Amino acid sequence: MENIVNEPVVAYQKRRYTVEEYLEMEKESTEKHEYYQGEIFAMSGAGDNHNEIFSNVFGEIVNKLKGKPCRPYGSDKRMNIPENTLFTYPDISIYCNGLTHSDVDEDTTILPTVIIEILSPSTKNYDKGKKFNLYKDIPSLKEYIMIDSEVVLVEAYYVNGEKNWMLNQHKTLSDTLTFVSMGFNIALSDIYYYVTI
Repeated sequence: MENIVNEPVVAYQKRRYTVEEYLEMEKESTEKHEYYQGEIFAMSGAGDNHNEIFSNVFGEIVNKLKGKPCRPYGSDKRMNIPENTLFTYPDISIYCNGLTHSDVDEDTTILPTVIIEILSPSTKNYDKGKKFNLYKDIPSLKEYIMIDSEVVLVEAYYVNGEKNWMLNQHKTLSDTLTFVSMGFNIALSDIYYYVTI
C-alpha cells in the first residue's frame, strides 16, 4: 500500500477518470481508494492505536444508539458527496432514518449525520484541512469529530442553531466528548482505553 504524506497519493495517473470508471476499478481492487474530481487516491492503512480507538468508539456508539433511528458504520462504508464529487470511506459514519444511496451506485451512501475520523500522522493535515472543507458540503452533516491517535486530543465540530461550525476541544482523559446531535457522551478514558500514548 502506498504511503500518504499529508494528502492522499494519486494512485492512477495520466488521465482523469469518470465516476463510473472509479466505481468499476474499486469493485476489483483489494485496497480502498478515494475519488475526487477525476483523480483516484490510495488510502493508507491503520496502525494499532488507530484500531484500538476505532474499536472503543464504535463499540460505545453501537450501545448508545441501540433502539434509536441512527446507525453507525465503519470504514468499509463508502460515502459520496454529490456536491463536490468526493467518494471516500470515513473511519466511522452515523446515518439516521435509514440509508440514502447514491444515484450512481447502490453500494455508496450519501447524507450522513456524523463523521468521525481517527487521525494518523500521514492523514492528519488532510483530515483537518481539505477533507473537512469537502465534508462541510454535506447538507445533512451535523458533526465532524477528529480523534488523534498519537496524543490525547479530540476536536469535535458541530453545527449550531445559526448553521455555524463550532468547536469543542478535549485534551485530557478526564474530559467527556459530547455528541451534540445524538444526545449522548463518551468519556475520553473510554476512547483511549488500551491506546499507547
